Amino acid sequence: MTLLPFNVIEMSKRILIVDDSVIILKLITMILAKYGYEVKHALDGRDALDQLDGRNFDLVITDLNMPNLDGISLTKEVRKMDCYSTVPILMITSESRGSVKTEAYAAGVTSYVIKPFIVPTFLALINQLLAKDDRHVVKPEDLISS
Repeated sequence: MTLLPFNVIEMSKRILIVDDSVIILKLITMILAKYGYEVKHALDGRDALDQLDGRNFDLVITDLNMPNLDGISLTKEVRKMDCYSTVPILMITSESRGSVKTEAYAAGVTSYVIKPFIVPTFLALINQLLAKDDRHVVKPEDLISS
């Protein structure tokens, strides 16, 4: 059993994962389910908006590049919805250009992670995002390493 450098918070948190890659959906689901998080899936931004119909979600994890509605457009739409305006949004992508990160943060993304990611760092970030009572930017480099 791997010891993590943090305590995983309340396990009943609901997370929506949005990615057009079934492999990524399965990988992130496996990681989060192992720690008891309830995970729902959407294959693109449009599918995600259909699921964001008032149901409770504590976190949205989205890819950037997807068909139908990309992650930045999804984020802008989510931020317009009263019941989700403060829900943390984590963007996970292979896109590392600073201009894309800036655009994502301006759209309302709470944190941005570049693939591939290190699982314990990813889980620490999820934990920190779920522990927040209000929306503010959390950058992976701001996490205190143990």
